[in-house]
Amino acid sequence: MKVPPELLAFLKEDDDFFITTHINPEPDALGSVLALSSALATLGKRSVLYVRDPVPEMYHFMPSHEKFTSNIPLDSLKQKPIILLDCNTLERAGLKNIRFKSSAVIDHHETEKEFGDIRWIVPQAAATGIMIFYLLKEMGIALSGDIATTLYSAIAIDTGTFRYSNTTAEVLKVGAELIEAGAEPATIATNLYEIWSEKRFRLFILALNTLEIIDDIAIICVTKAMFEKTGTGPNDTEMFVSFPRMMKDVKVSVLFRQDETDFWKVSLRSRGSMNVARIATQFKGGGHRNAAGYQIKADLATAKEKLLKIISQNFPS
Repeated sequence: MKVPPELLAFLKEDDDFFITTHINPEPDALGSVLALSSALATLGKRSVLYVRDPVPEMYHFMPSHEKFTSNIPLDSLKQKPIILLDCNTLERAGLKNIRFKSSAVIDHHETEKEFGDIRWIVPQAAATGIMIFYLLKEMGIALSGDIATTLYSAIAIDTGTFRYSNTTAEVLKVGAELIEAGAEPATIATNLYEIWSEKRFRLFILALNTLEIIDDIAIICVTKAMFEKTGTGPNDTEMFVSFPRMMKDVKVSVLFRQDETDFWKVSLRSRGSMNVARIATQFKGGGHRNAAGYQIKADLATAKEKLLKIISQNFPS
């Protein structure tokens, strides 16, 4: 994977960076930021790590996760260069109307926007973490155990721990090199998938009880009332949307998560050639071919109806 020379020059030019990623961060976002920040630190460079939403507790196993902050005077950032990882708009990072000295984007999402003085966007990359892996190689940065752990976590989550169609020979070779550098696959997999709290599991049961299957589309919902009943929050729904996709005849799995009255975050997962990013963009969202999302303000019945209509128009039976 070729790293743009202008990105290398960008990282060499300054010594103090603002690094951020998308709202509701997951391991590819978090791991990519942490790995790049650690690499820059070995060169004597400083970085502020910003994420609008708290790092979910389930990802606290990632080294240096406590370095993220959401408490920073954003006006103080005008003189800093920004590096935006795993997304390519300031809005997706929860930042609006803020000027920076300069900007660079490193991302692998299919839905591309125009932000960034320097843009390195590779939709074919299995994870942004793989792009950071090659960037660090190009910079001559040795892989510490902590960097290896964060990058392996990033790649693992976006490949379904090497089960999805984006798992290539290259991905496995990168994973092997990260293991040699200190990443522990069993420990990372356990933390990603096998340490649910009882309350999260009860929320999952409630969500599964809402299951509808309409024309090979599986839909589940999580409401604010469910959060209140189980003492959980939005972060506890991570990965819920992937479970209905396990049914062999389901083409698209959908999770509607209520954030406020008549306001829903919609997560989409598909298999094969079903491109849900194309669906999400019609609701001003985005993502990957098989994993995308958007937000919609409507009552639940209307939100479902609109989604089913768009799917039928784009992927007729």
